[in-house]
Amino acid sequence: MDNHRHDHATYPPLNTLKPVATDVWIVDGPVIRFGLPFLKFSFSTRMTIIRLPGDELFIHSPTPLTDGLRAEIAAIGQPRWLIGPNRIHYWWLPEWHRAFPESDVFLAPRVQEQAGDHIDFPTRILEKSRGYPWDDLIRTYPVKGRFMTEVVFFHIPSRTLILVDLIENFEPEKIGSRFMRWLASLGGVLDPDGQMPRDMRLTYKAHRSAFRMAIKTFIAWDLVRIIIAHGRWYTVDGTKELRRAFGWILKA
Repeated sequence: MDNHRHDHATYPPLNTLKPVATDVWIVDGPVIRFGLPFLKFSFSTRMTIIRLPGDELFIHSPTPLTDGLRAEIAAIGQPRWLIGPNRIHYWWLPEWHRAFPESDVFLAPRVQEQAGDHIDFPTRILEKSRGYPWDDLIRTYPVKGRFMTEVVFFHIPSRTLILVDLIENFEPEKIGSRFMRWLASLGGVLDPDGQMPRDMRLTYKAHRSAFRMAIKTFIAWDLVRIIIAHGRWYTVDGTKELRRAFGWILKA
């Protein structure tokens, strides 16, 4: 992967801890290319790390584990749980598992089906809302769709909601061409009005009532911020941004 060709689409500095709130960090990673063989889009990547009591670390949607990042991780705690929150966000889990073999790996439903032999070690499935070792400080909410289930997390002390693909929010200046900016706008994922990609919405059609209930539940949590994996994330006004991004389902 030639990351340097897509530096404009990232959020430097990369592969380093960036404080968000007490015991919460993000790591901005490299660009990945995703889409049809003849039409691939550049996606910036982002990991979230939460420190729980005992300096146990909750590693959400891991990005590449560089030597420098590994040293920074060692300074704040020990990775205890590695999370693949939907069937698209799993690629770097094996290298984290090799580095931290004592950690437990939790995957959203159908990740193993998607990953195949890429994930060849024991894992657990994120298929319920409670019963996890982090329940006291992190809420877990599986949001089911036809193509995939995205498991959403909410860090209670910092009032931080953590998503990956339910909202994407690409800044125009970080998109390489006018045509790609037009596609992002057409798909409903162009900043400042980033939303769930329109094609993904169709995969939740059979679960509209449950999906609407999920969004209402997130709104009731009175969040401050929303961390997303792709594009500009929301540092403030989290509840307001939820109402905006999911107006299409809340008003349906």
